Amino acid sequence: MSMYRRLVFLALSLTLAVVVFGAYVRLSDAGLGCPDWPGCYGQVTPAHAAEHIAEAESAAPGGPVSLPKAWKEMIHRYLAATLGFIILVIAALAWRQRRDPDVRPGIAVLLVGVVVFQGLLGKWTVTLLLKPAIVTGHLLGGLATLSLLALLAIRAGGLRRRFASPALVRLARVGLLLVLVQILLGGWTSTNYAALACTDFPTCHGSWWPAMDTANAFHVVRELGMTATGDLLSHEALTAIHWAHRMGALVVTVGLLGLMVGLTKQGFGRMAALLALVLAGQVGLGIANVLMSLPLPLAVAHNAGAALLLLVMVVINTRLMPGRAWGVAGSKKHENAYA
Repeated sequence: MSMYRRLVFLALSLTLAVVVFGAYVRLSDAGLGCPDWPGCYGQVTPAHAAEHIAEAESAAPGGPVSLPKAWKEMIHRYLAATLGFIILVIAALAWRQRRDPDVRPGIAVLLVGVVVFQGLLGKWTVTLLLKPAIVTGHLLGGLATLSLLALLAIRAGGLRRRFASPALVRLARVGLLLVLVQILLGGWTSTNYAALACTDFPTCHGSWWPAMDTANAFHVVRELGMTATGDLLSHEALTAIHWAHRMGALVVTVGLLGLMVGLTKQGFGRMAALLALVLAGQVGLGIANVLMSLPLPLAVAHNAGAALLLLVMVVINTRLMPGRAWGVAGSKKHENAYA
């Protein structure tokens, strides 16, 4: 295996770890464990900033700053910085090997831009005090990095493409779009701390259509826990955020079930089974988080499940090649075709 291929798969694995660990940092309220950037009170490690951290913790016991929270935040930054360096090396190698058909230098260069912007979002997440729009954007940036690395890994790994009916290809693309929108809604729910706005299931506050304030719920430019006018965000607004995520889960489930049927009918049974497994796990985790009041391990697992579901959808969409005159014979004839 070439150095380029090894680094691509290493970066893909590390990105998944960074996304999941970032969720752990956020869900354990450690996002402001070090309130400056890129260091911790201007120091390289929390150990060097222990005195400042102790002063902040003494001034606000139980607040956002403590030594354990600072270490969580800084470990996430160390992992992200390591990933950024690896991606720079991947881009350099991809440019040198740009004539190799299994290398995509354009995607590698795009990745560098995404990582730079992701670093800025990480900085603004801290310096702008966890504004929901910035935190959600940071999450989406991480998943964009994961998706682009998946494309590089699929190509470098020589995964073969197969012809499918245009209708199935369109269904797969719609499914990917639905998953992306649902991840956005999930990120918005998490960053606004609305995961427990509804504590019963399948109803919310005993109702199939609870009282909601959608206007303030989805106003993007505002402070955490506040409306755009500076008032406290109401429980009705948090309910609207949570309920939108639930409705999104229902739409995604229906859409992906249709995709599974189409995949099975056209000979992609293994992909359909993998999609069913990941989707069932993700739905189960979502329900369990509500009924069990958001235990940290399950909440982190739910974030990991979203990343895995996105990866599966990227693989499916990359694997399917639309054929103008698709049929059983055509599928068999071209099943080993490359992109």
